[in-house]
Amino acid sequence: MGQSRLHLVGERICGGVEHQALEDDEEGEVGSVAFLLGGVIVIPVDALRPRLPDPGGPDWWGGAPVVPWMTCDEAGPASGYWAGDNGVGRWTLDSLIGVGQRAAYPSIAAYVDAVYRTLTDGPADAMGPGVPGVVWGRLIWEWHEAPLLDDALPRWRPVR
Repeated sequence: MGQSRLHLVGERICGGVEHQALEDDEEGEVGSVAFLLGGVIVIPVDALRPRLPDPGGPDWWGGAPVVPWMTCDEAGPASGYWAGDNGVGRWTLDSLIGVGQRAAYPSIAAYVDAVYRTLTDGPADAMGPGVPGVVWGRLIWEWHEAPLLDDALPRWRPVR
């Protein structure tokens, strides 16, 4: 499979869920593949790209043994969660100092378990300020202090 085809498949699939355009979503705010807190799962090509230094340039990641795992910025990625041998943590290209040193979760499995517990037991903000809710049948995490949804926000309902 060619790289462009692989990239297209990676953009359309996340955890077995195919990205679907919604007729009611005129602004394109509700991504059906962004059902995890942290965005969409990054495909291997996009996970490795930000880790590769420019030829002759520095490794801005400081040699951290991690790769981007999820991102809210599908076009980038410029921020999201990293995965490494010591767990899962947050990263942003604006601040890579110390990336990979402090994990928020000991593993990807622990992260997914935290999502499951947040959805089933609560509290709704157990994983931080993002609150899981449903809009047009899609699970979307919304931030009350700085909402990401515009037109879809009135239709969004919290899970708990």
